[in-house]
Amino acid sequence: MNRLDSLLAELIQINSVNSFYGGPGEGELANWIESYFRRLGLETWRQMVFDAEGSSAARENIIAKLPGKDPTRRIILEAHMDTVSAQGMEISPFDPIVRDGCMLGRGSCDTKAGLAAMMFAVEDLHRSKRVPPCEVWLAAVVDEEYSFRGVLKLCEGLKASAAIVAEPTELRLAIASKGVLRWRMVARGRAAHSSKTHLGVNAIYHMAKVVLALEKHHQQLSEVSHPLLGTASCNVGIIEGGVQVNFVPDLCSIEIDRRLLPGEDIDEVLRSYELLLKELSKTIPSFDVVMDPPRLIDQAWMTDPTEPIVGVAVESLKSLGMNAEVCGVPFGSDASKLGRAGIPTLLFGPGSIDQAHSAVEYVDLDQLEQAFQFYRSFLIGFE
Repeated sequence: MNRLDSLLAELIQINSVNSFYGGPGEGELANWIESYFRRLGLETWRQMVFDAEGSSAARENIIAKLPGKDPTRRIILEAHMDTVSAQGMEISPFDPIVRDGCMLGRGSCDTKAGLAAMMFAVEDLHRSKRVPPCEVWLAAVVDEEYSFRGVLKLCEGLKASAAIVAEPTELRLAIASKGVLRWRMVARGRAAHSSKTHLGVNAIYHMAKVVLALEKHHQQLSEVSHPLLGTASCNVGIIEGGVQVNFVPDLCSIEIDRRLLPGEDIDEVLRSYELLLKELSKTIPSFDVVMDPPRLIDQAWMTDPTEPIVGVAVESLKSLGMNAEVCGVPFGSDASKLGRAGIPTLLFGPGSIDQAHSAVEYVDLDQLEQAFQFYRSFLIGFE
């Protein structure tokens, strides 16, 4: 392995499965990254996010600073340290091996390859004594895979001229992503013995009618398309109901995942579903279905393509012979939070989202090298 590949292997070997998914969290990896930059002689500090659930260990962002010619202007390189669960993987999750030019392991694609390429870009500039035009902060953050608390803490009072977030975009320059809205609907019926169904109100039957109405409602989403993101979408991902087979069920719930386009108003989207339930209640006797408050709201994100950050990124990609066409991605990331904080932000990194979270997660090592070259070129070129 070359030094960059070895760096990625070191990151993969450290189990940083999010504690919400039964893992140890990011603590050991945070310590390793902090030591890495301190050995280089760079200023490094921790940012408390929250205490780990059921543990005395803190979950903290790690920030390293590379001085620039103009300390009043700042570039943020951001990547998350946590990964999803390693359960069900078909490879040894924390034993990075190279096969057919790819490195395998949990987090190899999402998103330790991007993190490694960013770290190596900062190291390369520091060792070569190449001072970038702007101050650079590399922020390795916690909790992206569950509730984005790491980046939200990072954004508190943050001032920066530009930010790049590492996610597997297959080295495409992403300037937009769909948002996500998740909430639950609950149908309330009346329990009864199944031999006398007329004494009860079957909550599952009522929720079944809701699901069919939602399917029809969601067909309308294809009528509006975004030039980079396509159409909005929605999925009923979970349904639960009933106690045992000889009861008329008095409760049934579904969980909904709605993907949003830039410009969609959260309140208006929710009102459309409330209206759907209201219309159903006019035709179904004893209909009682309510919506819980959303448990996740992440608005869609888009950076204006005329922003200087986009122009510099495009020129850097062209100079490296890489694809310089901007695109959008369907998945959420930390980029939307930095964008909402008023920081022009890009999403760029090695690997494909198709390999993220997979049973055989991997990243192409040629893409790892190209990502490093892009990050380095951008840091030098952003005047």
